[in-house]
Amino acid sequence: MTSAEPAATPPAPPVSLTALLARRDLGLRLLAGPEDVSIHWVHTSEMADPYPYLLGGELLMTAGVLLADPAHYVERVVEAGAAALAFGVTPVYDTVPAELVEACARHGLPLVEVPPRTPFTAVARALWRLMAEARLYELRRVTEAQQSLAAAAARPAPVPAVLGALASRLGGRAVLFGADGTESVAAGREVPAEAARALRDLAGVLGPRPGGPASASGDGGGLRLAAYALGGGDGLTLGVATERRGPGDHTIAGVAVVLLSLLTAPHRGADATVRDGALVRLLLGTAPAEIADALGPGPWTVVHASGGDGTPFAAAGLAAALGTPLMDAGGTAGGPAGSGGTAPGAAGSKGTAERPAGSGGTAPGAALGDVRLLLPVSSPVTAQSGWTLGVSAPVEADGLAAADAQAARALRRAEATGTDLVRHRPGGIAALVDPDEATAHARALLAPLGEPLAETLHVWLSLHGGWDRTAAAMGIHRNTVRQRITRCAALLDRDLDDPDVRMELWFALKSR
Repeated sequence: MTSAEPAATPPAPPVSLTALLARRDLGLRLLAGPEDVSIHWVHTSEMADPYPYLLGGELLMTAGVLLADPAHYVERVVEAGAAALAFGVTPVYDTVPAELVEACARHGLPLVEVPPRTPFTAVARALWRLMAEARLYELRRVTEAQQSLAAAAARPAPVPAVLGALASRLGGRAVLFGADGTESVAAGREVPAEAARALRDLAGVLGPRPGGPASASGDGGGLRLAAYALGGGDGLTLGVATERRGPGDHTIAGVAVVLLSLLTAPHRGADATVRDGALVRLLLGTAPAEIADALGPGPWTVVHASGGDGTPFAAAGLAAALGTPLMDAGGTAGGPAGSGGTAPGAAGSKGTAERPAGSGGTAPGAALGDVRLLLPVSSPVTAQSGWTLGVSAPVEADGLAAADAQAARALRRAEATGTDLVRHRPGGIAALVDPDEATAHARALLAPLGEPLAETLHVWLSLHGGWDRTAAAMGIHRNTVRQRITRCAALLDRDLDDPDVRMELWFALKSR
């Protein structure tokens, strides 16, 4: 046992001897040994040999009532693992014995002089107060780290964000290792090659073996190393390298492990399995009505997405952000059903059915433009940073093929206009045209017409070219209507008897 590794530690974090020496009201003075040692508790003893009563890591205080052999006394204190020795002068000794100072210096045991005016209880009370302050600081630090990690998990690329937040909070490097030991994602400052190798080897100790250790720690390259196995059975491991290890670091890393386990291997229940089976049957051509019950109550929304940051689990992160486990990262977003894409409910299509994020099949971190998702309408679709989304109208199970095509067209419009999110707009052919483009076209086309002419043309077209009805609707003479329409034809240089011209002008007048 050594002073650096006590046999047991209390729930409160240790206090540095430096902090205790800084209390001027105590008047403590360091006579020998280092001051940068950690004190876990305080103990007072006047036994000639206190060894049997020490646990290690404590500040041992004595007035030397039975101090006969200082050298032997210090040897026993060091052997017991005490962190430091505090010697109170008076009433037994007027000064600290020189032999005791020499023995402490020889063994590297910190020796503190306690002045006559300072009772041992004052030192003990000051130590416990410092421990309480350290405990409060550590709780605040852990709480802030938990909030930071939770916020990172809600970002568009949650896995790299969580690793970055963890590395920042611990002041080191965080690495996600795959089952084969390769780095999947990493964040934080670079570490020496020796430390990187040692961290990878430490992660390999865990591995995917059932019943194996959940965590391991060690040292390498001058850094403190720790590895944690993620849940999900995929063999993923979190590795952390830091210069020092604080009392709350393990708790902070534990929070990251839980979040990363959820993000990389979502838990699946029986309902999800049944739903996946229903989607596969849809893909193979089963009539939607036959699997509607297994798929779950509708209506549903289909989302096509392109983008992401190219990191692993990007698609899974998008699915998590939108609140659905039903994600296909292997289809061809951007093409309507029957045009090379894969549509839910389309018999004979060549893609794969929607499956829960991270449940196998095509790897997460999908390439640009190949993510499709299926959401219940109760899950709102909102814009996601780094992604371009096309959203279908809500449909029942028998309308999934049409919704897939709607989402593909909406995604194409979003990409063409540089918009983060475009929803399918029901309402016929006019709804397929971008409103801004339609307005610009209408203004250019109708620019030669003044307001009276444009209004007359609008009413005339709405009444299928009826002269008398247009005159009655506008409260003007029928000859005035004829004159205005003739004027419109001349200014626009269009044949108003042509149905195609009438249709184009009608859409323009509605879009202006």
